[in-house]
Amino acid sequence: MSDNETASRKRDSVATSAAILAAAQELFAERGYERATVRDIAARAGVNQALLFRYFGNKDELFRAAIAAHGRRRLEEGPVEGLLSRLLAGILEPTGSVGQEQWLQAALRSTGHDDVASAIRRELGDEYVRALSSLGDGPDSELCADLLLAWVLGIGLMRSVHRREPLAGADPATVAHHVLRAARAILPRTDVNFPPS
Repeated sequence: MSDNETASRKRDSVATSAAILAAAQELFAERGYERATVRDIAARAGVNQALLFRYFGNKDELFRAAIAAHGRRRLEEGPVEGLLSRLLAGILEPTGSVGQEQWLQAALRSTGHDDVASAIRRELGDEYVRALSSLGDGPDSELCADLLLAWVLGIGLMRSVHRREPLAGADPATVAHHVLRAARAILPRTDVNFPPS
């Protein structure tokens, strides 16, 4: 096999994996973990189920990978001081917009499944809590970070799943202003700029 053929296969492998992850994120967000089928994910990605299983093993692992990929992307988008602002920018987008935080929708619609809840705790919670807790100085910085993450998830739940007013229709900048100001009180190095730069 030539070097060009090897490079082409690696590119195809990366593109296939990315297409499967993107399709999984969309369908898990639209339907939740239980109702999103592997068959539909594979079809949306333009691959067969056997290829999906070869890349990700099973549905639980695909869900975990989809959440982990999104979580890492959010962490890598900028400095940790702006992480909370970036998370808020995503969940405060109007429901149905192209940029809707699909991972959050998927997580909120799938928390009744034990394996899924465990994946959410591992992939979302641990990395974000670790990052956010670095913004505080006290012995309870990890607790403060966990509280903020719970608040953000709660905002997402009330705003985009339950569509509870007045939160569902509130101006994103106003909501973010209140959350970020409160966050700075417990994690002093939190960047309060919104939208994030």
